[in-house]
Formats: sequence, C-alpha cells, structure tokens
Amino acid sequence: MADFDWNDLRAFLAVARSGRLTAAAQRLAVDHSTLSRRIAGLEHALKAKLFDRSPSGYTLTAAGERLVPSAEQMERLALGAEEDVGGTAANVEGVVRIGAPGGFGSWFIAPRLARLRADHPRLRLQLVAASSAFSLSKRDVDLAVSVSRPPAGRLTVSRLVDYDLGLYAAPAYLAAHPPIRSASDLRGHRFVSYIEDLLHFPELDFLNQLAPEGETALETSNIFAQFFATRAGGGLCVLPGFLAGAEEGLVRILSDEVKLTRCLWLVVHQDQAELARVRTVSRFLRESVEAERSLFKLPAQS
Repeated sequence: MADFDWNDLRAFLAVARSGRLTAAAQRLAVDHSTLSRRIAGLEHALKAKLFDRSPSGYTLTAAGERLVPSAEQMERLALGAEEDVGGTAANVEGVVRIGAPGGFGSWFIAPRLARLRADHPRLRLQLVAASSAFSLSKRDVDLAVSVSRPPAGRLTVSRLVDYDLGLYAAPAYLAAHPPIRSASDLRGHRFVSYIEDLLHFPELDFLNQLAPEGETALETSNIFAQFFATRAGGGLCVLPGFLAGAEEGLVRILSDEVKLTRCLWLVVHQDQAELARVRTVSRFLRESVEAERSLFKLPAQS
C-alpha cells in the first residue's frame, strides 16, 4: 500500500457518481487527464480494476462496488474534520451548488444570491435552475429544492414553502376563442403544457388533472417557455402565481374553480448538512422565503 494515495478516493467517488470522466473532472475542477491518472493510480495501488470503460462512460466493477462504502465513509470523516477545524460561520467559504426548479430558481433564488455573496465573499455559488431531478447521493448538487418529497434515505428534508398556481391566458387568446365560464368549457381550448415523457415530477402534470381531453398547442420542458408562449396567445396554461400573478399580459381565469397548491422541499444530504457553507446557504433560502411568503399565495379571487 506504499503507493496508495488517499486523495485518489475523492476522484474515484466523483467518477462513480457521474459515470463520466469529463463530468467528474468538471465537478472537481481538475483536468480530465489528471483525473484519469488518479483513477489508474488507485487501481494500481489496490491491484484491482474499479471501472469498466466504454464509449458511454464508466461503470463500476464488482471491486469498485465494494470500494464505494469505504470511500464514502472516508468522505464523511473528511467532511467532519473540515467542519470541526474550519467550519465556523466566520469562515464560510468554498463552493455550494444549488439545484432548484426552473421558475423558482431563476425568478426567486437567482436575484437574491448577490446579497448572500456580499455577506460571504469567500463563498462561491452555483445555481442549477432546471426542471429535473437532482441526486444528492451522486452529488449532482449540494442542496436541492424539489417539488417532490424524496424517498427515505440519508437526507435532511424540510418543507420550504407551499405555493399556489392558477390558470392563465393572454387577453388576445381569450378574445379569439369561446368564453370560459366553468371548468366544463375547457374541453374545446388549447393548452400550453409540459412534455409528458420529460416530466420528472407527477406533481406538475396539471393538464391531466384539469382537462384530460384538452388539446395541447405547445409542449415544452421549460416553465419560461410556457410563460412566454402563453403571454403571446399560445393557449391556456397553469402557471405559478409568483411568476404570472403580476404579469399584465396575462389574465387569470376560473379563479374560484382552479387553484392548485404544490410544495417546495429543501433537501440536503446528511453528510453535508452541517458544513458551514451548506448550512449558511440553507438558512439563507429559508429566511428569504419566510420574509416574502405572501408572494407564493394567490388571492381568493382575481
């Protein structure tokens, strides 16, 4: 074991979690050739092949699978040592990657991060605002905001906020189509909605809930594409009130009949929950939402 380098385990975990050398190298901020040498060095030291290489990526061998629990245990020890030695609130530094739904991440989180960065200039923030599922165990992100409560695991999960959604359309669309007086009138209208097979969260399958026989004029995976298409007269769309409620180019319809509520969950892996930088960002998100909680509630009538 004289040639064994404990730092190579970090490289091993990054490749094991991402399945691709280039993605792991980007996550660790190293050159992919350096990462490849680290993996090769670890395999040489352990006298075992840890990955099967193919054009589609890196797959763990049986030996690699056996190494993962030990490597993760060492990672937990390293994270604990980092917190014990240098993790005070006065020394908040390092990278924190936040994963969040596109609308909430772009509209709410992004404009507020500058304030957090001003308070902690040694903190480096990364925001992944996308309607996709993030894996905390694979370290896709350091903390996630999700519309779906994750299954049981080594996760710290807390309710962040409930938010309301309504049915919206552009005045031009409403003027050119039959009036909508009740939910039964929705059958003959066009909708802007999500692409069903790219919808990662059943909580967002609004069309099947409101108008399962409705015709879709546009399907997209992006909430802002839905927003702009609806504002341009593309059809009816269920949108978060915090995004569409104050938009002059949209009209909320059937406000008494159509009011949906969904929840946003704040999720952190237990191994990282007590790191000062992660704890600081988590607290900032909770406090920011609490200070502006009224933004997420729709009025009873419009």
